[in-house]
Amino acid sequence: MHSHLPLSEDDRLKDMLNRNKEWAKFIQEEQPQFFSTSAKGQSPKVLWIGCSDSRVPAEQVVQCAPGDLFVHRNIANMCIHTDMNFLSVLQYSVDVLKVEHIVVCGHYGCGGVTAAAENKFHGLIDSWLCNIKDVYRANRENLEAVEDPIARTDLLVELNVSNSVYNICHSSIVQSAWEHKQPLSVHGWCYSLEDGLIRELGLVISNQEQVEKVYKMAVMNKTVSTKASEKSI
Repeated sequence: MHSHLPLSEDDRLKDMLNRNKEWAKFIQEEQPQFFSTSAKGQSPKVLWIGCSDSRVPAEQVVQCAPGDLFVHRNIANMCIHTDMNFLSVLQYSVDVLKVEHIVVCGHYGCGGVTAAAENKFHGLIDSWLCNIKDVYRANRENLEAVEDPIARTDLLVELNVSNSVYNICHSSIVQSAWEHKQPLSVHGWCYSLEDGLIRELGLVISNQEQVEKVYKMAVMNKTVSTKASEKSI
């Protein structure tokens, strides 16, 4: 008879390890070549940038297998120009893996977005959430025209996703890829915890022509310095 007592922390971790063994055994039986093939390398076509929220597991909500997505997650799915972690993921996925799609997927009811809209101290995370406050400030008129607080937060969630999409497109990494004719599209999505469905936000950017002029960069295609080239003359 199974006990209904809650698992202790040690038991919970042991249970996770046991389930891992069961999963590995099942995959080995169903797809004998899966692990040997997976160990040779990865070639995902999609970079998924999502929230760290435990209720939004990337592969599960879109039913993808291991190896289908290259995943980066942080609180409130933000893409910030000074975040070296994010920029390293972006550069590797675009320049090395040659992904063809980047999906920024936020989710309604995001705790990070909700906290950013509050006038409360939350600790160290306030420095991170300040980036969402900037999004709020830039869209204050439209946001404060929405009377229902839940609907207002839902709109801020979408605006935060859009901001991340634009930040990605403004990066030299993505603009360089476009200038070199590399196929690459950036998409804005939002997942609903209430029904499990993803909403496309109608935001897809696939080339420099869709980027505001001030953000467009001419990427210099140079292999040697001007100084070095003078020596060959």
